[in-house]
Amino acid sequence: MRRSPSRTACTIAATLLIASCSAPEQPGVDAVFFNARAYTLNDAQPWADAVAVAGGKIVYVGDTAGALALAGAKTARHDLAGQMLLPAFIDAHMHLISGGAYALALSLDTFGTIDDWVQAIEGYARQNPDAPVIFGYGFLASTFGPTGPTRQRIDAVVSDRPVLMMDEGFHGAWANTRALEALDITRNTPDPTPGFSYYKRDSDGNPTGYLLEATAEMAMDGLEVITEDIIVEGTARVIDVLNSYGVTSVFDAGAIGDEASLGRVFERLEESGRLTLRVVGSYNPQGPEDLPHAMQRAEAWRNRLNGERYHYRVLKIMDDGTVEGRTAAMFEDYQGEPGNRGETVFSEEQMTGLVSEAAARELDVHIHALGERAVHEALNAIEAARRAHPHSASRYAICHIQVITDQDLPRFAQLDVIAQSTPLWASYDVHGRQFVSEDQFERFWRFNSLEKLGVRLTFGSDFPASGAGMSGLSPILQMEIGHTRQEAGRPDAPVQPRQSERLDLAALIRGYTRDAAYQLRMEDEIGSLEVGKRADLVVLDRNLFETDPYEIHETDVTLTVLDGEVVYRAGADPRGGA
Repeated sequence: MRRSPSRTACTIAATLLIASCSAPEQPGVDAVFFNARAYTLNDAQPWADAVAVAGGKIVYVGDTAGALALAGAKTARHDLAGQMLLPAFIDAHMHLISGGAYALALSLDTFGTIDDWVQAIEGYARQNPDAPVIFGYGFLASTFGPTGPTRQRIDAVVSDRPVLMMDEGFHGAWANTRALEALDITRNTPDPTPGFSYYKRDSDGNPTGYLLEATAEMAMDGLEVITEDIIVEGTARVIDVLNSYGVTSVFDAGAIGDEASLGRVFERLEESGRLTLRVVGSYNPQGPEDLPHAMQRAEAWRNRLNGERYHYRVLKIMDDGTVEGRTAAMFEDYQGEPGNRGETVFSEEQMTGLVSEAAARELDVHIHALGERAVHEALNAIEAARRAHPHSASRYAICHIQVITDQDLPRFAQLDVIAQSTPLWASYDVHGRQFVSEDQFERFWRFNSLEKLGVRLTFGSDFPASGAGMSGLSPILQMEIGHTRQEAGRPDAPVQPRQSERLDLAALIRGYTRDAAYQLRMEDEIGSLEVGKRADLVVLDRNLFETDPYEIHETDVTLTVLDGEVVYRAGADPRGGA
């Protein structure tokens, strides 16, 4: 299961106006990282022993002697004592600002029981007696079975104030009776989009407390559970956790708020020195009603919502829901629900128009598609856009890709489409198989098939919808599960079919570094250890290629570096000096 790339002894020295390998005049480079096992992600020089940094960029990759020769009196020397050095990790799909909004809320154990969740809600309410609304996230909707969660389960422990819990995928919400009353949701309340965005109802037509898709977002807005202060403080906390996991760049696949509110959040983070992260973000039209102005808004975000370390320049299109919510678009009926094959947010004609217009404006496109029909229609739209605008520089990614047909697999390579997903979800889906046919279940998460076809794979947490809370932000945890398709640390756990879809570590690391940098259109700046690139680095306490597959998740990040500056050191205060 492990594949260790060959070691190449090679030295590269450049910049700093150094014409030879002789030591420069004092003070020398800013920092050297030496005695390392540096896996560079540079095919011409896969392994090295040391890296030197000056002015926030890498100026040398090679052996330890060569790096130390560049050091001067003021150079910071980092003796890594054989630890693994990598380009810092990139989370290619998460929700940074939205996640920040939830970071201070109640986080439920996704893999807990219903009783566990009810007890957690009761305990949180008791600990926060003055909170006007009890808000949290993380429950797994499929645990409740076909009926979904009900308001009565929460009413039994909290009935004096509204309670709203978002599910692990943030596609549904669980509310108590007081929340429904506060939102004026009754049997007469119409569903925004029947079959997709709707209120689950009992046999008498009364809302059960399970809210799906847009109705869940409407509930959050109606109960006013999010404020700007909460977002800023929560986002700063999420950034600290990302840095502790070796992440220095992210793709924000959809944020709370408009252009102005997001701008204020980033300004506050920058002014306080807490934006120790690069962010490429996206504008996300919510549905067909946004189509008349979608491109103008996307371009406005691209032109105005940017700073030194953030730029919202991608069009994100959410086109279906989730398998557990039975809202992912499929070619077959869901088990036990004849006639329900899920729904797409946009018709195929609307999707094709969106993607083609984005290509005309040279906007990159990121499409949410879990179900096989949504994936198929997204590929059709991209194919049409490539025909209509063959010289467009737009890049295309389809994210999540839970179920893919055999016929559509090769189209990712043929159309040069990035396949983006979350390895964590490829552990055995004990609940998910009840919703789909056996054939569909066998076609979950086809990562290795795509990799063998030469498709660029990129990986991210989808935080806060990862299903693992803050721990889901760890690329290392995600890598182990992508490698084994089992629960972390459990060689006896069932393997998510198909076992042949296990990925080797080299592909997983590449998906969190070099290929992710390509998706962010930053491949010339980050993603590998090469001279001239930004000094975004991560140090691990062990060599992943030499680690037992079921112990990979135990690997610790000891140092994270952004632009040559240490932003995380194991054992240090997150915002203290390192």
